[in-house]
Amino acid sequence: MSHGSEKRARSAHITVRLTPDERGQVDASAERAGLTAGSYVRQTVLGASAPRQVRRPPVERKELARLLGQLGHIGSNLNQIARALNSGDEADDQALAEALKSLRDIRDGALSALGRSP
Repeated sequence: MSHGSEKRARSAHITVRLTPDERGQVDASAERAGLTAGSYVRQTVLGASAPRQVRRPPVERKELARLLGQLGHIGSNLNQIARALNSGDEADDQALAEALKSLRDIRDGALSALGRSP
């Protein structure tokens, strides 16, 4: 067993041509396995996982898209609050507290979707 980075030890290349659909299948399978595409193919072809391979948490794209929509809504609310303050009106403490709570919820949801604990 060699020491050091596995990437430095890997210098031979194999080129495989895939259709866009096939590449999409490989990428989706790798994402579900929490691996890079290269690690996934290496594991599949060689039948054993490589030492020290990089594991990526699977990304929940639907959840991140939902959170992005919520973030836009909150940004709009914060813009309205800032506009009111700039025109000399008093701050709506309840609206500001709700916006901040929503931002914390989005942060926690994004961390969860990325496989991390809030």
